[in-house]
Amino acid sequence: MKSQLPKVLHPVCGKPMLSHVIHAVTQAVHGQLAVVLPPNSEDISGQIDASIASVEQHQANGTGHAVLQSEPVLGGRTTHVLVAYGDTPLLLSATLSQMMQKHESSDAAVTLLTAFLGSPLGLGRIIRNEAGAIVDIVEDVDADESQSSVHEINAGVYAFTSDWLWPALRELTPSASGEYYLTGLVKLAASSGLQVDSLASYNEAEVLGVNTRLDLAQAEQVMRRRILDRWMLEGVTIVDPLTAYIDASVELGSDTVIQPNTAIKGSSRVGKRCELGPNSTVLDSVIGDDCRVIAAVLEGAHLESSVHVGPFSHLRPATFLEQNVHIGNYAEVKNSRIGQNTAMGHFSYVGDADVGSNVNIGAGAVTCNFDGEKKHRTVIEDGAFIGSDTMLVAPLRVGPRASTAAGSVVTGDVPADSLAVGVPARIRPTARSKSKRPPA
Repeated sequence: MKSQLPKVLHPVCGKPMLSHVIHAVTQAVHGQLAVVLPPNSEDISGQIDASIASVEQHQANGTGHAVLQSEPVLGGRTTHVLVAYGDTPLLLSATLSQMMQKHESSDAAVTLLTAFLGSPLGLGRIIRNEAGAIVDIVEDVDADESQSSVHEINAGVYAFTSDWLWPALRELTPSASGEYYLTGLVKLAASSGLQVDSLASYNEAEVLGVNTRLDLAQAEQVMRRRILDRWMLEGVTIVDPLTAYIDASVELGSDTVIQPNTAIKGSSRVGKRCELGPNSTVLDSVIGDDCRVIAAVLEGAHLESSVHVGPFSHLRPATFLEQNVHIGNYAEVKNSRIGQNTAMGHFSYVGDADVGSNVNIGAGAVTCNFDGEKKHRTVIEDGAFIGSDTMLVAPLRVGPRASTAAGSVVTGDVPADSLAVGVPARIRPTARSKSKRPPA
């Protein structure tokens, strides 16, 4: 991979490869899981659920030696052991389940997942005798001309009978490199007269092992299409699957429409009857029902129902928009809550603010939240009207139904039902505020 990131942590559709493998295994079988790790792999173990045992292989002595390290965790606790590699993110839980059912219903000491590939170059070949029984796995570099012509390959997924597995791992002989390979168990079982069974996968992509960035891109394409197909079958319209990017952890509601060039990533959840895109990015955000997000970027934002976000706007982390909020073009909101039925015009910025309901924020209005050292909050109460190009210099509060004139620079609180005008703004009473004055 030519990377400082461990291979199994490279993401496929937003989740580490290893997470995809663990998910497939846990959906297929029940029981204790163990992940065998190289030394100093805290970055990997930190991505693994606490219910899964992490076992360290202190020296890189091969795959057979790696599996043996899990004996203290699994030995004596299971009847069968399923082994899969952490760099095969496209494995399907249905295949693993079928394989384990076949293994458990037979007398096989070993059951393999195999596949038939048109171009098996570089992969271990399944060697069968005249009766069709598996007798060996020969690596590509060691294969003779006859063995190289075999198109059935070892997919690297195994089921073992536990009572046979642990002693057999100690009988493996080292390869020329000094490593103990799990594939050696196949020949060991066959030479001992034990049954070696197999299940063939006819899904070539499923057995892809990721070793390079080229493989990673191929896995991403396959996984992405699986995700898109799933959501279309669940009632989501994806206008152009070639330009839609949806991570594995995303949730979508029915009758939602995903327009071209749209990415929905991370832990995002989208409600029903929404329209996202074209040209939108949604990351780790929650979107309620009946929302529209057009050519905008959402990061860590929460939208209640019937919210509209216009083109080229940016909702940054800790943004919360209540029902029926309208965000216009080229607007930005950060760490703010905006109340229901509020409209925020184009070219505006609201940061570190609490905005009430039925507020109008004119074009070009800015909450000036940073004084060079600290961030300060702005409060705009229900029914206020913020004129175009108003600068609200925090900390300050704009009272209920108060207004600011266009171009005002407001440096202090604006009382309810009053008007702030000028640079710096001065407070003027309005007809409404005069009518509420107590009699002299």
